[in-house]
Amino acid sequence: MNKLKMHSPNLTNENIVRIRELFPGCVTESLDERGVLKLAVDFDQLKQELSDSIVEGPQERYHLNWPGKREALLTANAPIAKTLRPCREESVDFDTTKNLFIEGDNLDALKLLQETYLGKVKMIYIDPPYNTGNDFIYEDDFAENTDEFLLRSNQKDEEGNRLVANTESNGRFHSDWLSMIYPRLKLARNLLRDDGVIFISIDDGEVANIRMACDEIFGASNFVANAIWEKKFAPQNDAKWFSDNHDHVLIYAKNKDAWRPYKLPRTDVHNSRFSNPDNDPRGLWASSDMTVRTYSEAYDYPISTPSGKVVSSTNGRCWSMPKQKFQELVNDNRVWFGKSGDNVPRFKTFLSEMENGIVPLTIWKFTDVGHNQEARQETKELFDNNAFFDSPKPVRLLKRIVLLSTKNDDIVLDYFAGSATTAHAVMQLNAEDGGNRKFIMVQLPELCNEQSEAFKAGYKTIAEISKERIRRAGKKIKDEKEQTATGQGVLQYAPTHLDTGFRVLKIDSSNMAEVYYTPDAVNQGDLFNAVDNIKPDRTPEDLLFQVLLDLSVDLSLPIRKELIQGKTVFVVNQPPYDLVACFDTGVSEELVKELAHYKPLRVVFRDTGFATDTVKINVDQIFRQLSPGTEVKSI
Repeated sequence: MNKLKMHSPNLTNENIVRIRELFPGCVTESLDERGVLKLAVDFDQLKQELSDSIVEGPQERYHLNWPGKREALLTANAPIAKTLRPCREESVDFDTTKNLFIEGDNLDALKLLQETYLGKVKMIYIDPPYNTGNDFIYEDDFAENTDEFLLRSNQKDEEGNRLVANTESNGRFHSDWLSMIYPRLKLARNLLRDDGVIFISIDDGEVANIRMACDEIFGASNFVANAIWEKKFAPQNDAKWFSDNHDHVLIYAKNKDAWRPYKLPRTDVHNSRFSNPDNDPRGLWASSDMTVRTYSEAYDYPISTPSGKVVSSTNGRCWSMPKQKFQELVNDNRVWFGKSGDNVPRFKTFLSEMENGIVPLTIWKFTDVGHNQEARQETKELFDNNAFFDSPKPVRLLKRIVLLSTKNDDIVLDYFAGSATTAHAVMQLNAEDGGNRKFIMVQLPELCNEQSEAFKAGYKTIAEISKERIRRAGKKIKDEKEQTATGQGVLQYAPTHLDTGFRVLKIDSSNMAEVYYTPDAVNQGDLFNAVDNIKPDRTPEDLLFQVLLDLSVDLSLPIRKELIQGKTVFVVNQPPYDLVACFDTGVSEELVKELAHYKPLRVVFRDTGFATDTVKINVDQIFRQLSPGTEVKSI
């Protein structure tokens, strides 16, 4: 019976394994500071392997660099010994929802999700701190070695959070911000599907830096667009230089060849330019130019109009097709010469033959996707006319992003959740088009200012407001659907179809006692106190979710709790069951045999949970006989 590792993956070790597969001679063995043998990369040899000339020291090259970059890379790869603890009382529809709300540092969250959601997220949206000099940014500790990193629990500052002000007087103003955002982008890329995409809201202050960082992480060839969002509908007359009326939305694909944006739905405005002046039986059409700038003598020929007038292309242009093709279009009544029949010919494009949708533009007007004032009003309406957020994003903006990038059962991740507009937009769009999109929100429990409206209203942290926003928005969306159903009698997507719940999971130190990770640190006198390797304040459900993480099982799967032979048993998903787990003590052979009849993909027990040593020894044999396809594990 194998024991689970119960910590996030060590990405450095995995990268070394990949390098060894490509360049075996570049990976050697060395001793760490404790004298333990480990694999290490011979970087001088690797440089030579990747060069077609002799490498003699650092070479000049185009790249992004700043003080702390190496530490940022180190912290992105280092494992952590943390877990996600379920919080039923703060959740909505805990047992059935597919949505997740993770409360804690998003760097930790991204590490904990690395195995379970590797390559599964279709779209990521983030609205990180803009680094204006007044923002707070996450303070990451790069000074720890791997063991300290593994054993560190939720280390916070004296105010109880992991945030520091990044003021412009700080000599590392841009460097600190880059050190914060870089590892989070690096880890986020791993979670994207091959046809996945990330949208990043940012202002002019850091757009150049974050674009260079994204070019390095995602590849410059995977840059898709820089959409300009008109965030204000009026100029600021008190602006010192220019009125700042826009933000950027950077768009990078995981693989640009594999991703295309879905088209936006056509509106009455888009369709208004289509008409049918010649009563063509094919319906409405619009005309377009038939000339091109690239000149070709073969495409330069005179055309006789129905009125007898002869016209030619002008100004160095020519027709866009050869004469034979043009005549075929004329015969098919796809060329328009004007009502009088003597105009320069134009090509007829029929609305009925067009693809259902329009290609998105890179200018996003507030009339189409909303503005800051609209966003503030939306949150005020949800929170009884209280403005708890200074600069939330409008739901229409996030709906456009979700609409362009997702369909059906796709997963949306936002690890700077803030006001949780992304979750609101996902639920709203699902209500409108019948989708089953799922969201994962991550938000630090950042303390609210004691003078703020939110604190006075009883909200201690931003995460509390985020969760309440999702609760209220979900209820509002369902209520509106039910009212529509009552008023019209027929509803395309029933209110019961909507998933407006979310499962709250809070980042905490590992459920496992330190002896689990450093057994060599226990002396003989501590052995009796170290019999149980699980912390005494942890529940069986806490253990279950750490096991789900360790086994890379979807955290949103339905979970059923059963009482079998007096023991609590967790059954995850429908047959074939992804996991069956029992963390009680006194597990007998009879219980083991009964669990084997479930034929789960995996079964997990507590290492100290068996009634006798004989039962523990026989577990593997019982499953080999009754359920040979089951993987048996213990914690």
